[in-house]
Amino acid sequence: MEEERAPRPAWGRWQRGDGGRGLPWRSTVLIAVIVMVGTGFAARNQPGRETLDVLGRALLLLGAAPLLFRHRRPVPVVFGVAAVTLGYLAAGYPYGPVFGLVGVACFAAVVHGHRTAAAWALGLLWAGHLLLSHWLYRWLPPAGDGPAPWGQELPAAAFAVAVLAASETVRVRREQRAQLRADRAAAERRRADEERLRIARELHDVLAHSISVINVQAGAGLALLDTDPEQARTALKTIKAASKEALGEVRQVLDTLRTPGDCLLYTS
Repeated sequence: MEEERAPRPAWGRWQRGDGGRGLPWRSTVLIAVIVMVGTGFAARNQPGRETLDVLGRALLLLGAAPLLFRHRRPVPVVFGVAAVTLGYLAAGYPYGPVFGLVGVACFAAVVHGHRTAAAWALGLLWAGHLLLSHWLYRWLPPAGDGPAPWGQELPAAAFAVAVLAASETVRVRREQRAQLRADRAAAERRRADEERLRIARELHDVLAHSISVINVQAGAGLALLDTDPEQARTALKTIKAASKEALGEVRQVLDTLRTPGDCLLYTS
C-alpha cells in the first residue's frame, strides 16, 4: 500500500509566497486609491513641499503597483516599494500615506517569513530619509528648504518598529493556527488508522475462527463420507452454516468501511 502523505500545512503556502491564490488586485487598487486621495489631503497642510503634480502621482502609483506581487515576490517588492518611496521623498513631494505602501510591503514580507528583508528595507528607507532631511536637502527640491527637525525621526523610527512588531505578531498567530489545524488533522488520521486496525483485527478473528471450523468439519466429512454418510452430511451442513455466518460477519465489518457511493458485491 502506498504510504499516505500528510497534507502540507497552510503556513507552507505562505512561506512560498503565493498564498495559494491569485494576485491581490482588489486590495492593491484600494490601497492605491487611499494613498492618492490621502496624499492630496495631506498636501494641503504642507505648503513648503512640492505640489503633487503628475510626476508625484505617477511615483505613488509606481509604489503601489508592486504590491500586486507582494504574496509571490515579497522580498523584491519590499525593497522596490522602499526605493520608490525614497525617490518620492527626494523629489520633495508631501509626506503622508506614501509610508503606508512601505507598511503593506513590509507586512507581507514578514508574514511570509522574510523578517530580515523587511527590517533592511525599513532601515535603508529611514537612513535614506536621514540623508535627505539633514544633508542632501541643499541640492534637492523644494528650493530653499532647510534641514528637518531631528524630533521627527523618532516617530519615523517608532513607525518602523510598530510595522515590524505588528507583522511579526500576525505571522506568529497564523503559524500557530496552521499548526493547530495540522495537529487536528494528524489526530484525525491517527484515529482513522486505529479504527482501521481494530476492524482488521476483528476481521482476522472472524475469518480465523470460521476457517478453523470449516477445516475441522471438512476433514471429518471426508473421513466419514464412506463409512457414515449421515455424519458426513452433518459436517457439510456445519460447513455451510459456518461459511454463511462468516460471510455475514464479513459483510458487517466491510459495511463499516464502505463510503457513500461505493458498491460492494457479495456472494454467498
